[in-house]
Amino acid sequence: MADSGENHAGSEPQPSNSNETSASAQDVQTEFLDSPQKDDGAPRREDLGYDLFQGREKTYRETMTSPYGKFENLFDTYHPRCKTKLTVAMKSNPFVKLLLKAMEESGCSMYKDRHFSCEPCGYKVAGGFDPQANQVVLCQNIISSQGMMNRVLTHELIHAFDHCRGKVDWYNNLQHVACSEIRAANLSGDCSFSGEFRRFQLKGVKKHHQTCVWQRARDSVKVVRNCTDEEAARAVDSVWDTCFNDLAPFHKIPRNKKDAIRAARFRYDYDI
Repeated sequence: MADSGENHAGSEPQPSNSNETSASAQDVQTEFLDSPQKDDGAPRREDLGYDLFQGREKTYRETMTSPYGKFENLFDTYHPRCKTKLTVAMKSNPFVKLLLKAMEESGCSMYKDRHFSCEPCGYKVAGGFDPQANQVVLCQNIISSQGMMNRVLTHELIHAFDHCRGKVDWYNNLQHVACSEIRAANLSGDCSFSGEFRRFQLKGVKKHHQTCVWQRARDSVKVVRNCTDEEAARAVDSVWDTCFNDLAPFHKIPRNKKDAIRAARFRYDYDI
C-alpha cells in the first residue's frame, strides 16, 4: 500500500527464486484472474488496512451504482484523470513495463480493466494491492501527477509480482508483509536521493538508501496491519538481509529509467 506521502505498503512471501512459481503457469494465471473473495477466518478488515480504501467497501459500491451515484459521477474529474495517468504509465514508464513483463513471464498477466482500479481513498495512502481481488488500487483523490502515478504503480506492482511468484500469507504473517514492503521501497524509486531531497527527508549521503527503505517499510507495515512501531520494526529487522537483497525482477537496485531498461534486456531479452 502507498501512503499519501508517497510511502507504500503491501506484502510478500519469503523470497524465492524469480524463476520459480508455486504452480504451473496456467494454474497460476487462472488463480490470479479468478480467485474468489471468501471469509476464511482472516483478521478484521480494519486490521488489514481495508478501512483506508473506502472504494473497497460494499456500501460505497452500492451508492456509486445507484441512480444518484451515476449522476454524481458525471461531475467527477478525479477518476478519468487517474485512468489517463494509468494508461500513460503502462505504455511509457520502463519500471511499469518491466514489471508487467515479469508478471506475464511468471504466468500472471495483468489487464488494465481487470487488475487496476482507480478509487477514492483515505488521506494516509496513495495506493495498495488487494490480494483478495487481485487488484492494484490507485487512489484517484491522492495521486496528483504523472510522476506520482509512476512511483505508486511501480510500488504496488512489486507487491503483485511477489503475490504471483510465491505463497504469501498476507493476513497472518507479518514477516511476509514486511518482506514485500522492503522490496517495494527498495526497488520502486521511493527512496531515490533526489526524491528524498525534495521532501526534506534526506538522512545523509552514506547509508541514506538503506535508512530510507527501513523506515518506509516499517511505517507501511504499521499502517496496513494496525500494529505498533515495535512490532513493525521487529518484523522488518527479522527479514531485512534476505529481502533487501532480493532484487527480482531487476538485476540490481534501479536508480533510473535506464536501469529498468537494462534489467528488461538482461532478464527477459526484452526491449521496453
